[in-house]
Amino acid sequence: QVQLVESGGGLVQPGGSLRLSCAASGFTSEIDTIGWFRQAPGKAREGVSSISRSDGRTYYADSVKGRFTISRDNANDMVYLQMNSLELVDTGVYYCAAARRRLYGLGFVAEYDYWGQGTQVTVSS
Repeated sequence: QVQLVESGGGLVQPGGSLRLSCAASGFTSEIDTIGWFRQAPGKAREGVSSISRSDGRTYYADSVKGRFTISRDNANDMVYLQMNSLELVDTGVYYCAAARRRLYGLGFVAEYDYWGQGTQVTVSS
């Protein structure tokens, strides 16, 4: 089993920045891909970004390219999502997810094996 805990969410004005963290514990050696998803009220959960342990390759949704950066600290089992130039549409609950196999692209919700509880990000003036 792998446990994931997100932190770093909060309230920010448009144009502001936040850094989300995902701390993994348990059998983390079995994990390859870590992804960030978000879910706005009344909408489906959508992939935002992902990163592979095996080759470090990163993927981003078109809506966040150039604004968000995902990074990984394998030694400490941490994954970060730096979010800059935040927009109102970025509001939602952000989830960290882990997949045992290497995913190419953001991956689908069903392809991830473990999920965190989520952290709220609210962009509002």
